Amino acid sequence: MTKRPTQRKQRSCRDLKAVMRRALLAPVGLALLLAAAGCDRGTSPKTVRKLAGSENAVHARRQAESEMRSIIAAWNEHTPLTLGLVTLYDGCGGGKAKEWFFASGDDQYKIRCSMYVTAYFGADPNHIADTIDGILTAGDANPAKIPFNHDFYYATQVAKYYRGEVGDPQGPGTGEPAQLFEATMPTLNWDQVRTNGQGRRLIEEPNPCPEASNDPPVRRCLHEPASTSVSELRRRYGMAFSLTFPVRDYFVVMK
Repeated sequence: MTKRPTQRKQRSCRDLKAVMRRALLAPVGLALLLAAAGCDRGTSPKTVRKLAGSENAVHARRQAESEMRSIIAAWNEHTPLTLGLVTLYDGCGGGKAKEWFFASGDDQYKIRCSMYVTAYFGADPNHIADTIDGILTAGDANPAKIPFNHDFYYATQVAKYYRGEVGDPQGPGTGEPAQLFEATMPTLNWDQVRTNGQGRRLIEEPNPCPEASNDPPVRRCLHEPASTSVSELRRRYGMAFSLTFPVRDYFVVMK
């Protein structure tokens, strides 16, 4: 029976890689390495699109987005913050060809799909101590969706700082705080309201969606609502907060 071209190529690639491993330190090692690289190509755009649109990928995508939107809804409902804008960046990329020298891990998978979500809220800067404390109180009741509570010592010091009860929470001379975070949890940032001048930290505007960013199921970019900006939230409420989720790799297919 005659072997098919694909079978012959797979066998020749295996043989070439075996020879390459034995000869890597020999003068011909580099040439063999370059030849072997052609046998282990990165994932093609066609395959990326097919895998990104598969039933498993669609299910994982919907679940990841639903979970993060559920957390955002809990913050809007149970904390003193008022939701004004949600941004979502979702993209699937193919794995690279075999990395022989400087391994990044991108040659270990066929496809990886990731989602990055940030929610922007408005609040009254004249009651920031009550706002921070209200967030901690909400976290006391619902730690699964609001990870900051009164057991978080630094967070309680931040609330006391804004009430004028303690000095700089990170130590003398460190200045006004602007962030709460826990490992693997969303990060909460806010406009500084006591600091003036160029050193004042404010919530930045989200990156605009690139022209070619909406190409489901491979790429997706959302600003909801599209007409709202962080500056608009600041004008409307006085200050802005952002809740940024860690990048979530929701669908990965290994080689």
